[in-house]
Amino acid sequence: MEDTQVIRTEYSDLMKKSYIDYAMSVIVSRALPDVRDGLKPVQRRTLYDMYELGIRYDRPYRKCARIVGDTMGKYHPHGDSSIYEALVVMAQDFKKGMVLVDGHGNFGSIEGDGAAAMRYTEARLEKVTQEAFLADLDKNIVDFVPNFDETEKEPSVLPVRIPNLLVNGAEGIAVGMATSIPTHNLGEVADAVKAYMKDSSITTRQLMKYLKGPDFPTGGIVVNKDDLLSIYETGTGKIKIRGKVETEELKGGKKRIVISEIPYTMIGAGIGKFLNDVYQLVETKKTSDITDISNQSSKEGIRIVIEVKRDTDVDNLINMLYKKTRLEDTFGVNMLAVADGRPETLGLKKIIEYHVDFQFELATRKYQTLLAKEQEKKEIQEGLIKACDVIDLIIEILRGSKSVKDAKDCLVNGNTEPITFKSRISEKMAKMLRFTEKQATAILEMRLYRLIGLEIEALQKEHEETVAKIARYEDILNNYDSMASVIMEDLDHLKKEYGRKRRTRIENAEEAVFEEKKIEEQEVIFLMDRFGYAKTVDVSVYERNKEAADKENRFVLPCMNTGNICLFTKDGKMHQLKVLDLPHGKFRDKGQPVDNVSNFDSAAEEIVYLCEDRQLFYTKFLFVTKQGMVKKVDGSEFQVSRRTIAATKLQPEDEVVTISILNENQDVVLMTELGYCLRFPASEVSEKKKGALGVRGIRLQKKDAVETAFVFEEGTECKVTFHEKEVTLNRLKQAKRDGTGTKMRK
Repeated sequence: MEDTQVIRTEYSDLMKKSYIDYAMSVIVSRALPDVRDGLKPVQRRTLYDMYELGIRYDRPYRKCARIVGDTMGKYHPHGDSSIYEALVVMAQDFKKGMVLVDGHGNFGSIEGDGAAAMRYTEARLEKVTQEAFLADLDKNIVDFVPNFDETEKEPSVLPVRIPNLLVNGAEGIAVGMATSIPTHNLGEVADAVKAYMKDSSITTRQLMKYLKGPDFPTGGIVVNKDDLLSIYETGTGKIKIRGKVETEELKGGKKRIVISEIPYTMIGAGIGKFLNDVYQLVETKKTSDITDISNQSSKEGIRIVIEVKRDTDVDNLINMLYKKTRLEDTFGVNMLAVADGRPETLGLKKIIEYHVDFQFELATRKYQTLLAKEQEKKEIQEGLIKACDVIDLIIEILRGSKSVKDAKDCLVNGNTEPITFKSRISEKMAKMLRFTEKQATAILEMRLYRLIGLEIEALQKEHEETVAKIARYEDILNNYDSMASVIMEDLDHLKKEYGRKRRTRIENAEEAVFEEKKIEEQEVIFLMDRFGYAKTVDVSVYERNKEAADKENRFVLPCMNTGNICLFTKDGKMHQLKVLDLPHGKFRDKGQPVDNVSNFDSAAEEIVYLCEDRQLFYTKFLFVTKQGMVKKVDGSEFQVSRRTIAATKLQPEDEVVTISILNENQDVVLMTELGYCLRFPASEVSEKKKGALGVRGIRLQKKDAVETAFVFEEGTECKVTFHEKEVTLNRLKQAKRDGTGTKMRK
């Protein structure tokens, strides 16, 4: 048996190296686009596969399932859903600045509807994708690398002739980093690239004379124009975008607000969320000006209509929508891309610099390939022209040769030994022939019709064109200005053919400020039934229905309409809910589940005590748990802004039994499930912080637990029912805290 070599290594070092390798694989091979073509690997492979399958813009559509399956089998060995999602996004004109795939069928909507399954939809390449992304792949313009199983070759990068990273933007989450690049206008980007090529020392500020800022496919308004310079210099920052809002005049002096463009970040479920947010503003009485809202969007575009009351301050209401909904939102910019094989955060100038370098590399390789072809063509053309001048001699050589090899040897090297000539002059002339290998092959393959006078003229004309092309290609390859001119001509053509007007307006807008209508502070009655439905009613309404209200509701509590309700639960939490979040109105209104307006979960939690936040300022609370722990907590401990906090610390399998307001001159009575009672002075209960366990109130027997607790004033008669028996608390014998108590007689 061979000796086994054991390599010892630090486990943490091994994990660190493995995780870094995995992270880099995700960053480079999946999540981030390449700065050169602006595409992630899945997008690049899908487009190349469509090109290979011949699904061109002028050919019939093909099923997306075929495209996805072929891409997955040949180039992208990951889930079919990720490939199809990439294909769908490249076909959605509301997500991309320039659509790369022509989709046929249901490819989703701006309102968040998903695309149909891939077996139903069809697709083909867009014309621009063919012209600007996949052209010249046959000219050795980019490197081809083996696919995952080395059975196919795929391009390492597509020869994209526009700065696609800027035009179409990018979004992706990698390991430990994410990219978020907004879309831009093709015409503006092309102008910025040309400006850089004319002067590579140009500043970002000067570039922004051409490229004004982002141009989102959904339009909208960028309102922080002054921040854009910093964003484009550093590659990071926040762009504030608003929807386009107009006011329409109606008959009778009424108005309505119409939203015709939405922020880019609102694409998808954001529109439904916006409608719900506006509904909530009305429901919670933040505004009483809105009478109706409807989404009238169609294929023609976005149209969200908000009907308002006659005397509404429309400007103030629009500002409120900017502040309280996603009608004004933030697009976080992080221009992260793979450059030279590693992730890098790039500013605007750096992206353009990488793009221009890539274009020069593409142009160099393209024209080197074209030059080599033209030089080969020139060599053959010169051979054929020369052959036409001595065609009689060549025919004599061919007729006197016993094999093609002998004839070719004579044409290339002038070897006449194996060939029979009619005259010595012919043989002497044949010895002087020095055609190249390629020329000789072309002469031997030449057809007789090429000897027609017009054909010879055409050959000479073709040769002149070839010589002119060679001169042009050599000029492009040897002269920076000539190559730059060709690249700029390409850009101008693409700009003219596929450019469009800017959709997003860019300006400096003032911060949206609105005056909230001050709510008149008044006392109301909080009502909550046993099913967890809560509402508030006026005090007068409660007084008129007092008997029914007390009977039908589990909690009845006077409170201020501007305050909060604190819910203490068995598992030791305190949830807060705003009174204003609850419906206010008629006594017979159903109310709203407290689950909807707080973090309370009625399915998993049970309320032990409920109070208004005003009580917290002057109250001390007694906490009693099932395992007999007690403590006194000052109400100020619960004066917090968070919606949910831990109200007390509990031991395993313990829970809060009761919470009561406690005064120093009161007595506490603890009653257990086995019928034990213990009365002791409240002064013996230690005051603790909310995060403390407390002290033991009663020593419990085995399998016993505290069932309930009461507090009462010394010297007052207090009767309660315990285990179906009436008990007068003040007649119980007073003892010390932490005793076993006395057992009640049956």
